[in-house]
Amino acid sequence: MTLLTFRFAPSPNGELHLGHAYSALLNQRLAKRSRGRLLLRIEDIDTVRCTPQFEAAMLADLKWLGFEWEKPVRRQSEHFGEYASMLDRLIREDLVYPAFMSRGEIRAYIAESERRGRDWPRDPDGVPLYPPVDKALPVHERKRRIAEKATFAWRLDVGAAVARLGKELSWAEFTDETLSDTSSVEARPLDWGDVIVARRDIPTSYHLAVVVDDALQGVSHVVRGQDLFSATGVQRMLQELLGLPQPAYFHHRLILGPDGRKLSKSFGDTGLGALRATGASPNDVRRMVGL
Repeated sequence: MTLLTFRFAPSPNGELHLGHAYSALLNQRLAKRSRGRLLLRIEDIDTVRCTPQFEAAMLADLKWLGFEWEKPVRRQSEHFGEYASMLDRLIREDLVYPAFMSRGEIRAYIAESERRGRDWPRDPDGVPLYPPVDKALPVHERKRRIAEKATFAWRLDVGAAVARLGKELSWAEFTDETLSDTSSVEARPLDWGDVIVARRDIPTSYHLAVVVDDALQGVSHVVRGQDLFSATGVQRMLQELLGLPQPAYFHHRLILGPDGRKLSKSFGDTGLGALRATGASPNDVRRMVGL
């Protein structure tokens, strides 16, 4: 019998907060209930914002919380070669292209388009889709710019990918945190436009790294926040393009702050370390997040 495998995959770019605690503890509960495996993955491809200090604090918080994981920990920064191999496949199959536009150029292009009366499409997070300029560049021009060390990112040609697959995609989504029933959800990768799958200096992105990691680690159940629900469509597409297995998904509720906003490191929301310093216990945290 194949063991069910769950994973908690935080990024060490700030302090863990109550939202992370809920996700970690829910994964642990589900793994114990199914007598499955529980993995910890450190998603640290952002080598500037992710630091050893944040990672050490994160591990200390998880140990204090009573989160127990299978060793060894997988750190994405130690596996760039595996991601580069997958990226090379996408390059060889003409499913990605180098995108050279800077943020300023993107803003100017979109502003000009909107000045002419066209509403620019946006992804589910509200970010404008990438303009089609670079996709139309001749191959010799792409090679010239790359040879001259121009800054670029590899973007997935989602239209070409949809045409290549020639079929509708979906995923199995659990309906609640008991994982007792699933529904089929339509994947809508086109909603995201041509997403970044790698950068010039880092041969991966969140989307590419996470599907490779889940496949290599044998993750059967991806349990993560509702804020990543729509992004699953892009990841399902990458799984199909790269021949990777499809996990089942459950996108759990978010822990919200007093103002109704989801908790975030970038807003400096109260971290687990700060709660511990005020005398809170792991059981207090469990009560705070409804577990």
